Amino acid sequence: MIKELEAQLATIDAEIAKLSNAEDGASQLRMAQLTRDRAELLESCRDLSPEDKVFVARHAGRPGTADFISALFTDFFECKGDRLCREDPSILGGVAFYRGLPVTVIGHRKGKTLQENMACNFGMPSPEGYRKAQRLMKQAERFRRPIITFIDTPGAYPGLEAEAHGQGEAIASSLALMSALTVPVVSIVIGEGGSGGALALAVGNRILMLENAVYSVLSPEGFASILWKDSSRSGEAAGLMKLTAHDLLDLGVIDEVIPEPAGGAHQDPGAVFTAVDRALSAHLAQAMRMRDPAAHRYQKFREMGLRQSGETRKELL
Repeated sequence: MIKELEAQLATIDAEIAKLSNAEDGASQLRMAQLTRDRAELLESCRDLSPEDKVFVARHAGRPGTADFISALFTDFFECKGDRLCREDPSILGGVAFYRGLPVTVIGHRKGKTLQENMACNFGMPSPEGYRKAQRLMKQAERFRRPIITFIDTPGAYPGLEAEAHGQGEAIASSLALMSALTVPVVSIVIGEGGSGGALALAVGNRILMLENAVYSVLSPEGFASILWKDSSRSGEAAGLMKLTAHDLLDLGVIDEVIPEPAGGAHQDPGAVFTAVDRALSAHLAQAMRMRDPAAHRYQKFREMGLRQSGETRKELL
């Protein structure tokens, strides 16, 4: 459904652009009608299916890590390289100020144009990217800076070269390091959260998720290929995988769903930045008050999913 609505919105936007400089009465009336039609179409985008949310999460115009850094942080200083092999642009990270507080920011980067997509490997990091992230996390711990991560990847790069360079080890090391960090970590899923490539940056004390983002063990296409040997059934798979923000909130995997404008974050990035800023500020303040962030993180991930089973913390321990 959302693909057809996007096509209709694109047609309306193109016509509005043509009429934007016209001053005659007929053009003004047509502009008003088009604006009303656009608003009605956007309202129909509020109740999206899991398949639609996968489409919106992957939308090329959706705000990415670089956009959130520009909107929410000041004095961002990018740090490059893993100090072992090379620079991986699919991981963007560095030091910045958030509301006057020095923080370390790390996130997946997909790029906006085709050239940027290719340079960033469409947001699929290689081992060097995860090792760069680890370097930044260790630096953050050394200087007692809280860590904020943005998750937006279809998954870690599965190519031969990445495997030869130790992809599995790099992800496992990231998980182990984040689990033991003594500084607070807030993670935000802003688009796709695919497999271990996403989890490698998402072992947080607080995990937030945009309303139309998705977070799962693998892509719906991969799920359908494995289960039914038919990737065309990805829409059906998306409905079974419980990958939407509200599903994951019910399961206890995330802590808050951040609302998006009708039609997705790309329709009004400014509103999304404001909503993320509000949620991030509140959750970061809570995380900063934790006496032992590592112990909290350990208990949090041990308890995930227990809401459904009815087990208690005492039973777990």
